[in-house]
This record gives sequence, structure tokens and C-alpha cells, in this order.
Amino acid sequence: MHGTPHIVSDVMTHTVAAIGRGARFKEIVQMMAEWKVSALPVVEGEGLVVGVVSEADLLPKEEFRDSDPDRYTQLRRLSDLAKAGAVTAGELMTSPALTTHPNATLAQAARTMARAKVKRLPVVNDLGMLEGIVSRADLLKVFLRDDEEIAEEVRREVVAYLFPTPASTVRVEVRDGVVKLGGHVRDTSLVPVAARLVRAVEGVVDVEFELAGHGGSPESTTSTAGGTGSASQE
Repeated sequence: MHGTPHIVSDVMTHTVAAIGRGARFKEIVQMMAEWKVSALPVVEGEGLVVGVVSEADLLPKEEFRDSDPDRYTQLRRLSDLAKAGAVTAGELMTSPALTTHPNATLAQAARTMARAKVKRLPVVNDLGMLEGIVSRADLLKVFLRDDEEIAEEVRREVVAYLFPTPASTVRVEVRDGVVKLGGHVRDTSLVPVAARLVRAVEGVVDVEFELAGHGGSPESTTSTAGGTGSASQE
């Protein structure tokens, strides 16, 4: 859909803080604080992403700093105990890193984040080289789109395609990201298809219909734009 920022490269941050395998614990904490991030890609060579160090990887050092875990905890938290004794990024990082690509759709990136319960993803090219980073906040930028911009896209990409004139007369209104289609259409069986297509428009929060077939009663429905495991990368 023309004009819609619907791939990762449209919203990602290109300037990225990254560290090498040999970065020391305190250096990692300082860089996170300076860049105000909760995770850092770990790279080697010319920028090959080999892992990610997150706050979750660093916390075990504080958690187990002055404790003597029992045998059960040692067995259950073996990975965390290893990280509690780690001092470099190479020892602390989650590897391989969970990443995405610049041409991935925002929906694909959102699903990856949701399933893995992470806050950001390094963006890499086909060779695995770091190109940027995309965060949850970046993916939410689409909801800042102007209502009229959304309306124009719905008219052009959905209404003109499914309900062409003169047989249909469809009004498109958008308020706070909620799209409302009203008027008359030749075939009300296409309303579910319209719902799916409108939901696919970036920035749509909800979809409502008040459409009637010619000579028929209005079909009124509301369709919410729905959203979409686990690693220590955050």
C-alpha cells in the first residue's frame, strides 16, 4: 500500500550501540545507561551479530552476589548462576541472537517480539551484519499516522477495489485511528473481506461498518484490529 511504512527499515533506528565479545561487565552497564537501552547487540569483525546482552543477562550477578544457593537452586538456575560469575559480553550474551531483517513486515517483527517476549530486535542483512535496531516503540509509530492519510489509503486500496462506483456508494470516516465505512454496496458478502483489508492498513485501531445492500437493511458490525516463547534477550 503506497505511502505506508510497513517494513522494518521504515521505522528502525539506524544508529546502534553495540559491543564486542570482550566488553567487560561494567562497560556494558555504562553503555546501557548512556544509550538508555535495555539490551545491546554483540558483534565481531565488521559488524556480524553473534549475540545480545540484556539486562536480564546482567541481573543474576546482583541476585546471587551475597547468596549461597542450595542444591535445588543450583540445578534449576544453572544458566543464571553461570552468568552471575561472568565478566565479559561473550560469557553473558544470549546466542544466537534473535534478529529481524530490514524488509520484514512490521507484523512479522511484532510477532517475533511477542513470542520471544523481547523489547527490541537487531536488524541484520542477509550476511548477518548489523544494520539497525527496531524496538516496540518503533513498531507503534504507525499509530501516529494522520486520520485523513489512513482514510485516503482505505478509499484507494480497499473501497475502490471491492466496492467500485457507480454500483456502490461508500463513505470512509476515520477518527483516532478507528475506520468507519457507511453507505450502500452491491454485495454485502464482501464486508468480511473489507474488514481484513482495512485491518491490514498501518495505523488502523478498529473497524466499524454500517453498510447496506441495495434495497436491504444496513449491516452493522465492529471489527477490532487484533494483534498479533521466551529468551533472555530484551
